Amino acid sequence: MKLSKKKGLLTVMSVFMLGSLTIACSNTSNSGVNESSPAKESTKPLDTAKEPSAGSKYPASLTYWVSMNTDAAVSIKSYSEMALYKQLEKVTGTKVEFQHPPAGEANTKDQFNLMMASGRLPDVIYNQWSANFPDRAIKDGRILRLNEIIEKNAPNLSKLLKDKPNIRKAITSDDGNIYAFPLIASDPQVFVYHGLMIRKDWLDKLNLQSPNTIEDWEKVLTAFRDGDPNGNGKKDEIPFFYRQTDQESSYAFIGAFGITTGFYQDAGLVKYGPVQPKYKDFLTLMNKWYKAGLIDKDYLTSDPKIRDGKMLDNQLGSMAGWVGSSLGAYMQLKKDKDPNFKLIGVPFPSINGGSKPISTVGVPIDGSGAAISASAKNPEKIAAWLDFGYSKEGALMYNFGVEGQSYSLVNGKPQYTDLILKNPNKLSVSQALALYSLETSGGPFLVDADADRQWHNDKEQADAMATWIVADHSKQLPNSLLNADEQAKFASIMADLNTYKNEMTNKFIMGIEPLSKFDDYIQTLTKLKIEDAVKLNQAAYDRYMKK
Repeated sequence: MKLSKKKGLLTVMSVFMLGSLTIACSNTSNSGVNESSPAKESTKPLDTAKEPSAGSKYPASLTYWVSMNTDAAVSIKSYSEMALYKQLEKVTGTKVEFQHPPAGEANTKDQFNLMMASGRLPDVIYNQWSANFPDRAIKDGRILRLNEIIEKNAPNLSKLLKDKPNIRKAITSDDGNIYAFPLIASDPQVFVYHGLMIRKDWLDKLNLQSPNTIEDWEKVLTAFRDGDPNGNGKKDEIPFFYRQTDQESSYAFIGAFGITTGFYQDAGLVKYGPVQPKYKDFLTLMNKWYKAGLIDKDYLTSDPKIRDGKMLDNQLGSMAGWVGSSLGAYMQLKKDKDPNFKLIGVPFPSINGGSKPISTVGVPIDGSGAAISASAKNPEKIAAWLDFGYSKEGALMYNFGVEGQSYSLVNGKPQYTDLILKNPNKLSVSQALALYSLETSGGPFLVDADADRQWHNDKEQADAMATWIVADHSKQLPNSLLNADEQAKFASIMADLNTYKNEMTNKFIMGIEPLSKFDDYIQTLTKLKIEDAVKLNQAAYDRYMKK
């Protein structure tokens, strides 16, 4: 992210936090907003849920903010065009007006913060709430506490939470708030979506084995650089495509050093990976590979579309990515054009065959969910509409789409049709499925593990997921640890700290800053109060473990 854009984000976050303090200190009305405040106009709701027809338990309409799945964006401009929501409107009578932020993680964060700061909110906001301080948003009158609303108006989710108290614990914040209708899964392996992948056909051509250690990887990447595995007589191969978000998604190489890209716990002690001595070891390796031409020289300015082009143009040898929209999509798109193309998932590497590397594993609750804004006119009826995704009929629709189109019943069980698995328009499985359901992305519903296995049904994807699950997942912190006051303090610390940490990480890797300045980097993180951020997470983790 460019510094100018990041500064804009920091300004927005500062405005949001300042507004939070003002509202918290001057609240004199039941609405949670000071009636005499000059900001009153900014909290006017958007055109929100209209009154439903008499007797309906669902709203006639609602507004819904959600980031659009990149697979869906290939073919449609709004979720209103998705078959799932067309069918959902027929069943519930609710018309949904979707608001999608511009594509890209940075753009989504920017628009979310602008929206929250303005107070002009849609009825429903789907986001990764555990990373966006839900208790503070409730305290500030931006979104609703849902505990009582779910109890009275969402029988399907309410029953699920009673039957599975571990899920209720996972979606309840430290302040005791349920803040969103969550995505719920139950099969851990289903949620091992991200990992390292490599060109098996290149390995075979150069008589190489799949790498298992950092040393193995260096030998393979060097051979990819020098051995002309794409066979065009040019030294144009890109051995590995580095991307910071990929490191954050599964700790692809950093996990070999026993640390992560953020906060984690080790024997009950909360730590922050980028201040550990091993982080310097990781940066030293990445810098070595970058200088040697083993990492794409243009990685910092290359977005996923550019990366995809390099893979499909037979230039890229390995990367970290998603099992469906990367590995599966590439395999499907290349199978007719280049039958020799083969991409496989490979293990997270260790240091010389030592202890298991750290990686992530999807949890039944990842902190994502649909919150209801405090300005929504019909929160009870919106809750009933959101609850549909946890019913048998709703879960079937959210996972499989529309019967007779995206799936059919075979011996009483839903099976994806060839429209999804062998799309006539040459869409990948994930791209085709994204036109009919939220199975490839997520939403407020109960995930069907069989649906996930069906669209990851080719051998390469199944093998990759089984390979990636072999790692140390014990050091992950639970979601939503911090309470409202801690969230405000943490946000204030991490805004500037993350900007500096990301900039310096890239400078160290690219050799713009020498690694001899790593101690100076640590001192700056200390000045930016990283130790306070660790203490906040430690206190919250200790409370969580006592629940």
